[in-house]
Amino acid sequence: MGIRNSAKAIIIQDDQLLAIKKQDQEGYYYILPGGGQEFGETLPQTLKRECIEEVNAAVEIGDLIFIREYIGKNHEHYEFDSEAHRMNYMFLCSIAEGGANLGNGTAPDEGQIGVEWLPLSELLNYRLYPRTLREYIIDYNEGKEAPVYLGDVN
Repeated sequence: MGIRNSAKAIIIQDDQLLAIKKQDQEGYYYILPGGGQEFGETLPQTLKRECIEEVNAAVEIGDLIFIREYIGKNHEHYEFDSEAHRMNYMFLCSIAEGGANLGNGTAPDEGQIGVEWLPLSELLNYRLYPRTLREYIIDYNEGKEAPVYLGDVN
């Protein structure tokens, strides 16, 4: 197995973060829109495609603000994720003018039940993965210093 690159969108509007809503045995949880880079795509091309597929939104790609490495064998889901090694490139994005009728897109993520705006003021109360990212998003939005490379976190 190799290392898989993915591009993720951090879309903040009116002090809320756009997230994909999923459910497991513990209840609802959330992830950022985005997904795996295909051969021949740039990361921005990946992100534009994934946002249409998952949240039905055309997006404007801004700055790369976070890089997260994920080595599955080091985390709680190692039983089924031990072979995973992913690099997530997270870009600050905005919804393009007239570019959204938010909801499940043309090819929703497996297990995706919807799209939801999460208030930044309550972000720590949500199961957003990677969990470490919640504080960094809040800090970034408040203009505080935040590292670009987050390391192998979940």
